Amino acid sequence: MPPAPRRRNTAPPREELLAAAMATIAERGLDGLTMAGLGREVGMSSGHLLYYFRTKDELLLQTLEWSEGRLGAERRALLAGPETARGRLDGYIELYLPDGPRDPHWTLWLEVWNRSQNADDDARARQAAIEDAWHRDLVALLEGGAAAGEFRPVDAGRFATRLRALLDGFSVHVAVGLPGTGRSQVLVQVREFIEESLAIG
Repeated sequence: MPPAPRRRNTAPPREELLAAAMATIAERGLDGLTMAGLGREVGMSSGHLLYYFRTKDELLLQTLEWSEGRLGAERRALLAGPETARGRLDGYIELYLPDGPRDPHWTLWLEVWNRSQNADDDARARQAAIEDAWHRDLVALLEGGAAAGEFRPVDAGRFATRLRALLDGFSVHVAVGLPGTGRSQVLVQVREFIEESLAIG
């Protein structure tokens, strides 16, 4: 017997809403993500979705937080793995960079960054919390690599800030499809920078 259709006034689980929003971005880009369209995907009215999220900005930010939660779990597993510090750093960089043009996660990040100019303090703090998690993990990785004798000692906080700025810049180029800055080309450049900056001897 097929399951009964969801009543339109019953909200689906938050995870389902956010997964549907991310799937829409992946398939049709941000222009394809509308409250009405998302409502049709999950069996809710656009008005109900607005009641649930208040604004499209809030929907985008919650979708980003959900996506980052999944990436964060993957990042923590990577950093706790048996690889060398350099192997873990390479994995961190590969996880950080977009898969290619119109990567849905980075498409979402770029839109949230753009809208943050008019965001309230709460939204800015939530964005900063995402950034801080990446920063803390990178600092710990650099410090651990130096302690193990794999990396040249550096001011880990300052180096992490600069490395992430480099990754952010390259990531924007990859995500928008700037010629000459494909993912494979960027990985080569970033690995050369790491070798020049952290190699011992």
